[in-house]
Amino acid sequence: GTRGVGKTTVSRVLAKSLNCLGADGTGEITSAPCGVCQACTDIDAGRFIDYTELDAASNRGIDDVQTLLEQAVYKPVQGRFKVFMIDEVHMLTGPAFNAMLKTLEEPPEYLKFVLATTDPQKVPVTVLSRCLQFNLRPMAPETIHEHLVKLMQVENVNADAPALRLLARAARGSMRDALSLTDQAIAFGNGTLGTDTVRRMLGSVDRSHVFGLIEALARGDGKAIVDTSELLRVNGQSAASTLEEMSVVLQRMAVLQAVQQAVGRADEDTDPEAADIARLALAMAPDETQLLYSLCLHGRGELGLAPDEYAALTMVLLRLLAFKPTGARANSAASAPPDLQTVQTEKKTLNRAEALASLNPAPAAPARTDAALATVVLREPNPAPAPASVPASATEPIAAASAAPAGQILHVRDAPQARATAPDSKQNGALGQTEYAQHATQAVAIPVRQQHESQVDGPVSQSNAAQVLRTEDGDFWHPLVQQLVANDLVAALVRELALQSQLVARDTDQWILRVERESLNQSGSRDRLQAALQLAGYPVKLVVEVGRVGDSPAKRNVQALAERQLAAEKIIFEDAFVQEMMRDFGAKIVPGSIKPL
Repeated sequence: GTRGVGKTTVSRVLAKSLNCLGADGTGEITSAPCGVCQACTDIDAGRFIDYTELDAASNRGIDDVQTLLEQAVYKPVQGRFKVFMIDEVHMLTGPAFNAMLKTLEEPPEYLKFVLATTDPQKVPVTVLSRCLQFNLRPMAPETIHEHLVKLMQVENVNADAPALRLLARAARGSMRDALSLTDQAIAFGNGTLGTDTVRRMLGSVDRSHVFGLIEALARGDGKAIVDTSELLRVNGQSAASTLEEMSVVLQRMAVLQAVQQAVGRADEDTDPEAADIARLALAMAPDETQLLYSLCLHGRGELGLAPDEYAALTMVLLRLLAFKPTGARANSAASAPPDLQTVQTEKKTLNRAEALASLNPAPAAPARTDAALATVVLREPNPAPAPASVPASATEPIAAASAAPAGQILHVRDAPQARATAPDSKQNGALGQTEYAQHATQAVAIPVRQQHESQVDGPVSQSNAAQVLRTEDGDFWHPLVQQLVANDLVAALVRELALQSQLVARDTDQWILRVERESLNQSGSRDRLQAALQLAGYPVKLVVEVGRVGDSPAKRNVQALAERQLAAEKIIFEDAFVQEMMRDFGAKIVPGSIKPL
């Protein structure tokens, strides 16, 4: 279990249960130790000779474990059982664990081991397999609060119920932390526990500010949000604590919205905040509550990235306001100024995908096998909102675009001109046909990275490709080198020597190679290439000279790749659909976007 959940206390209770003698001295092993016999009082006082606690964090070596195990051979002196409690057992070294294995596997009948750890994943499996495991979970804030109330009554300390709830939440499931914080709060408050005193000590935010922020978000009141954030800055309240408290309130609101029966869990008599939370749960839509909760959680991680914690808090709160769902914003739109209503109306405009779906698509064109050889990119002109209705004539270019085969995306630059006489735009407040066509084209355009390079209207020439002066020896040398490379017989500099060289002459026992760079003419590379040729069935001697190379395997590979590129570009530019788009829409192919497969 985690810190402060009672691991050591459970160990001592177990030791008392095994060794309790009862109030009359005739007791047996029990699940309810008396607490008054000699064994129980000695264990509580820490002087029971048969109960040994070992802190593995500071005694983690094999010598410390062996000293403990030396006591295992002796029977109990005072009680029925010896109990060895090893705290933070995961801190033991590997040899120390190995030294315990045999005793853990077959312990004497009078010996019990209790191993406590906060990280069981670090305990070896060989040890875990010999243990009975009990997982102590963090305590609920309600459980800690109940214990603190009883404790304050016993200690006669005046404590406010909200102050104890703050301490219970701040403990985060650890009873030890709750007791420590309570001691500090009593000292800080001069013997009393007041809500304001505890809040100042913990640096927590008053829930009234949190309720005000959530209520302002529900109303869409940005001014109240900024003013509250500035008030938190003036009062020195923690920004992280503000978002944390908002997350807690939003979580309880979401529970109330999802399960109405959960209202009974928060009785207004015991929790005065229940009424405010129930009121906010009714004032905010469930989807908005979920969105605000998620943004609060992510906003806590951004506080450390901003130069000013309170500026980051303000940005998170304004983000909550900006990302309000459209339905939640509808109520506040009516009372907004005219300019704000315009902005909100624009935000509600259908996106381009929805505008495209609302049109009547044309039948899809049949699939083509050569369409997969190209990738062409779409760019959007200045975006504009889609019109409410579009004439059938204006949907023709869109239908043609939607009928594009798979693997092709169009690069649309300008909207087409109207093919028919535009109707009077003044009649019924309708747009002209040309404007409709522009809007329709913009509705289906997809924004991508802008291409500022020059664009091409036809296949590139082969002027930049390597010129190969084919020879008869080259026809023999090229497939042989390709075979050596494919079989991994040559690598690194040896592979470069084979690819960049030209076979000038070959005899039965000697071949002459020519390279252009002196760096390739090294004896080590030549000898390894000669050995690779012998493995391929050509036991010859290689002679390498330096000179102009006109026919090498590398140049042939470059020429073959250029020919494949030209073939792919030819398929694209001769395609009827691409030609139609270039003719009707002024489309151009983005350089480098055509790749042969």
